[in-house]
Amino acid sequence: MKNFALIGAAGYIAPRHMRAIKDTGNCLTAAFDVNDSVGIIDSLAPEADFFTDFECFYEHAQTLRRRHHQALDYVVVCSPNHLHHAHIAAGLRLGCDVICEKPLVPTPALVDELACVERETGQRVFNILQLRHHEAIVQLRNKVSAAPLNTKFDVDLTYITSRGKWYATSWKGDPRKSFGVATNIGVHFFDMLHFIFGPLQYNRVHYLSETKAGGYLEYQGARVRWFLSVDASDLPASVQGKKATYRNIDVSGEPLEFSEGFTDLHTISYQEILAGNGYGLKDARHCIETVHSIRTSTPRVGGPGEVHPFVIKLSR
Repeated sequence: MKNFALIGAAGYIAPRHMRAIKDTGNCLTAAFDVNDSVGIIDSLAPEADFFTDFECFYEHAQTLRRRHHQALDYVVVCSPNHLHHAHIAAGLRLGCDVICEKPLVPTPALVDELACVERETGQRVFNILQLRHHEAIVQLRNKVSAAPLNTKFDVDLTYITSRGKWYATSWKGDPRKSFGVATNIGVHFFDMLHFIFGPLQYNRVHYLSETKAGGYLEYQGARVRWFLSVDASDLPASVQGKKATYRNIDVSGEPLEFSEGFTDLHTISYQEILAGNGYGLKDARHCIETVHSIRTSTPRVGGPGEVHPFVIKLSR
């Protein structure tokens, strides 16, 4: 049994990590969040110590370090995006391996910084890239690998997840903290595309705002038109008033259906990490480079066939 601490216990994704810790037969011994709305802990780890001050949490973790049977083995980071780097580094310096949600950090330079801390501490950082474990995505990757050499698939990726007025007030709506919509809701899709289609060869942004973004990516095995949005007005007429989310990934005329099969992906990720097969800094770098490039790009007019249909609608 391994001892875990969780930073960001009140967040949306934290319960999946709590469940994964429990389902892999391990123990959540300490948790921290500035928000104390963490009642979910009662059903998953009621004995965990809880802190709302990071300094108290950190000192507690240091105290546990001197009690060998209680020392932390892993620190899990589910805090807001802009705090990931600091919290990962703190976990490493506590003598723990660290498991962090996406996006790991906002820039490739900070990946390099974390690599330095890994070397200094002898500990490891693992990123949750759970879509790589999804059966439908693994099957598509195998299909792409079996295709004739130099085959390029044509992909349209559309993801619209409506957010209310609260979003703009929260850290998620602040680009200084979330690093923008393409990073906050898109990073796992860009990792998925790299996982399936190989290295990125070309990246052009056609539209970029606080609530939506679109562009064109060319991978070794695919040409991808993409559009991401948190604006309900972008929902297709067929789903407006019926659903708050629209997700469609079309691969050379065939839809990639992966609406199901998400329940256990965090647990599978934990199983792989505990078995020594987790995804580390090198694995996470590609999608971080992609979103950093998107975030710092100046939108340009797209070439023939490169512009996503939803971006074309915005210009009308």
